[in-house]
Amino acid sequence: MDSVNVAIIYYSATGTVHALAQAAAEGAETAGAHVRLRKVAETAPPEAISANPAWGQHIQDTADVAQPSHDDLEWADAVLFGTPTRFGNPASQLRAFIDTTGPLWFAGKLADKVYTAFTASNTAHGGQESTILALANTFYHWGGVIVPPGYTDPIQFKSGNPYGTSHVGGEDKLSDVALEAARYQARRAVNTAAALKAGRAA
Repeated sequence: MDSVNVAIIYYSATGTVHALAQAAAEGAETAGAHVRLRKVAETAPPEAISANPAWGQHIQDTADVAQPSHDDLEWADAVLFGTPTRFGNPASQLRAFIDTTGPLWFAGKLADKVYTAFTASNTAHGGQESTILALANTFYHWGGVIVPPGYTDPIQFKSGNPYGTSHVGGEDKLSDVALEAARYQARRAVNTAAALKAGRAA
């Protein structure tokens, strides 16, 4: 299999999506990919962060995680985006980064890559599917190859979301099912990107 470059670009306020991103990185590496794990910049006002101790603590705990750059997107063969839901949409912090990518898009440097997404919400019907679908709108504009997990592995029948790995953060800590679903989703993205690279090289 051709070596695949994977960028995992995410936003996490209190750590749930961060844990999913780490699991995805593990899955991608297991599949033989080179991985860059990147957390987008925090843009929330200090008063919002200070109102939630877990939020401030997570910022400290992940201070060593590099922020994404346009180079990460250009380098990658597959990109996994992770975000909590915000009223059924991706978090503004992730959107702020995505909204800077116009020059890459205009130059055609975002086309023909594999894209997939994962999310978490505080409630069972908190907009997980619509958040992933909203990110897919961007992938369409980029000319990306969208690779959802679907129901292509037994773990998906346990996790219950064919759009992308998701977790209900308000109920319990991250389950082994959610973490394994993230690993599987990443492996599927890597394998698809590898097949595309091999096909184009043939």
